[in-house]
Amino acid sequence: MSIDAVFIDLDGTLTDPKPGITGCIRHAQEKLGLPVSHADELTWCIGPPMQESLCKIAGSEEAGARMLVHYRERYGRVGLFENSVYPGVPEALKALRVAGPRLYVATSKARVYAERILDHFNLAGYFDRIFGSELDGTNMRKTDLLRFALSETGENPAKALMVGDREHDAIGARAHGLTPIGVLWGYGSRKELEAAGVTRLLERPAQLSEILKI
Repeated sequence: MSIDAVFIDLDGTLTDPKPGITGCIRHAQEKLGLPVSHADELTWCIGPPMQESLCKIAGSEEAGARMLVHYRERYGRVGLFENSVYPGVPEALKALRVAGPRLYVATSKARVYAERILDHFNLAGYFDRIFGSELDGTNMRKTDLLRFALSETGENPAKALMVGDREHDAIGARAHGLTPIGVLWGYGSRKELEAAGVTRLLERPAQLSEILKI
């Protein structure tokens, strides 16, 4: 199968956002007078739509919306840069780029944040376009995001891959006919990704250049 396009998740796939995301959730918990979780107890929030995760933590949509305000007030200033690129990712992206397919970011994170993060870490230049959710929640689910991305790019899903570390990436890919590829250096487990139906699992970023051979 020839691959024309590769859609790649951001959090847990290109960068490790744990300090920023968990720190901002803890900030929001403190602001609302909620018990403040340990950072390691919040890693399940890395990947899924943040609005939905905060509603689960807060116990209601109304409280979750207030948490989101406090989350963003810190995230937009410092949290998005409390982040690091996984070792080997820039080299893997360069190899993919040289190999020829069009590359896109597809993240549930708000697009305005994703663009700033990719610019900050000098990764934006590898991608033809960055797709993310809007601040009002539009396209925060991967199925909706990929539907939008495919309509915008005109890519043939039968010749496209979706690479990510969580089940949401694989579920969204399969819903639209993309081939799902799972990565194990992020926050989704092998069990989670296999249950979601990934076609292949990668153990290190250097293997990204091999996905075009499936």
